[in-house]
Amino acid sequence: MRFFAVLLFALAPLLVRAGGDEVVVIYNTRVPESKTVAEHYAQMRQVPEKQIYGFALTADEEMSRAEFRDSLQLPLAKKLEADGLWKFAPLTIPATNGQPERVASRVVASKIRYAVLCWGVPLKIREDGDIREPAAQKLQPVLRRNQAAVDSELAWLPFSRMDVMLTGPLPNWTYGVTNAGWLNPTNGILIVARLDGPTPEIASGLVDKAGQAGRDGLWGRAYFDARGLPRTDTNYFLGDEWMLGAAEISHALGFETIVDDQPETFPASFPMSQIAIYCGWYDENVSGPFTLPKVEFMPGAFAYHLHSLSAATLRSPRLNWAGPFLAKGVTCTMGCVYEPQLGGTPNVAVFLARWMAAGFTYGEAATAAQPFLSWQTTIVGDPLYCPFSEPPAQQHAELLRRHSPLIEWSHLRIADLALARGAPLAQAESYLEGVNAKLQSPVLTEKLADLYDRHGKPSSAIETYEKALQMNLTPEQRIRIRLTLAEKLQTAGRDADALDDYKKLLAESPDYPGKDSVSEKLSALQKKIADTNAPAKP
Repeated sequence: MRFFAVLLFALAPLLVRAGGDEVVVIYNTRVPESKTVAEHYAQMRQVPEKQIYGFALTADEEMSRAEFRDSLQLPLAKKLEADGLWKFAPLTIPATNGQPERVASRVVASKIRYAVLCWGVPLKIREDGDIREPAAQKLQPVLRRNQAAVDSELAWLPFSRMDVMLTGPLPNWTYGVTNAGWLNPTNGILIVARLDGPTPEIASGLVDKAGQAGRDGLWGRAYFDARGLPRTDTNYFLGDEWMLGAAEISHALGFETIVDDQPETFPASFPMSQIAIYCGWYDENVSGPFTLPKVEFMPGAFAYHLHSLSAATLRSPRLNWAGPFLAKGVTCTMGCVYEPQLGGTPNVAVFLARWMAAGFTYGEAATAAQPFLSWQTTIVGDPLYCPFSEPPAQQHAELLRRHSPLIEWSHLRIADLALARGAPLAQAESYLEGVNAKLQSPVLTEKLADLYDRHGKPSSAIETYEKALQMNLTPEQRIRIRLTLAEKLQTAGRDADALDDYKKLLAESPDYPGKDSVSEKLSALQKKIADTNAPAKP
């Protein structure tokens, strides 16, 4: 027990939680629900009333470049200065690359770091054909555009009084930072996220979910859907590299991590249970398990699907990815509003490293994961959400003190951390057997069965899977264990028991998307058993 307890101290971010006094909340005065969402967020995060700003904007998700500049960007900067939240001062820019020395104004002191855009604030800025910037001709043709996500365009607001080219992406000078303090308006960056989704109720609820998981921690399973691309695929391998890197981080930090590296995305028949984290690519519209009526997102879940137009709209519960994720219960997500090119999408490996390992807030981690600003990414969710800021040992002790049922996940993380660091299977088994004797946890019982199977103990594995099926499982977890048990029974030569297991699966889950495949396996087993029992021919 002492060895496993020490593992909890291996990941101990010592960060000060961000507070509501570091936030400005922005709503659309022409959309009554927008103010309602803003007021709820401000109340939950204790944002000072003077830091809630309303602007008269279009009610559409898309706005013109002129309206963005004249009704939101410049008025917001002016308001922040007038209210003493920002101080601008001249900055001398030395002569370089043929440009003469010049003086510009930038933020040199700031009392806030975050801006929260509320449901009703436009999502994206349409292309303005009247903008002509000679330097744009140096860009690749696919980048010669000035359309952008509102969030990404506001992120460089501290430099809004400087001469910044609007065509193409602006390199994020804070990309990949390991010190959250760099993410500050005095360093030219404003952390921008939005509370949005198909309905204002969904948008408003994001802070409630973030508050719950911020208190209890984010628990569950992590799923990563790569495409199995070869390194020689110079156009697209970067996406797989990010996905697989994120999966390695999740595994190393003790999350139950499932990786698919086949070209197709997870099918609807895949039993995706208790989702804490999902990262995948590259379907245009929501697919697979996420099309089911019920998706098992855990409180605080993060989900992201890499696609050029994953967040082209947030209003639809069916189109693209970000909107459907929010409709099905995620707490935070990201996506692109227009074509970004692959290298302009969020680096999920950087995101998870900063969020899970370094204890950044969601807004800090998501901003640090953006290769570019003034481009296409929107960040959806409470930017103050921070489920990994407490040392794991402290979090574990608090769950024990409160007799929280989530303690089963913390015990699972201890075992997975040990295995990730090379502990013998027997040691992890012994630890889980000890804690599970008291908890009788379906999560730990399934894990024990998996470990027995890996350790070459098929009888113990089968017995333990059968024990788990007598417990209070989630629907998707029950399907997964039924499918696994049937395979183990067949391997053990227990075809009749496997047949019975498949029949129970169909009876328990009549709407299972993979029922046709199960029926085929059932028929094949029935024929095999009949042939085996048939009398020998004379």
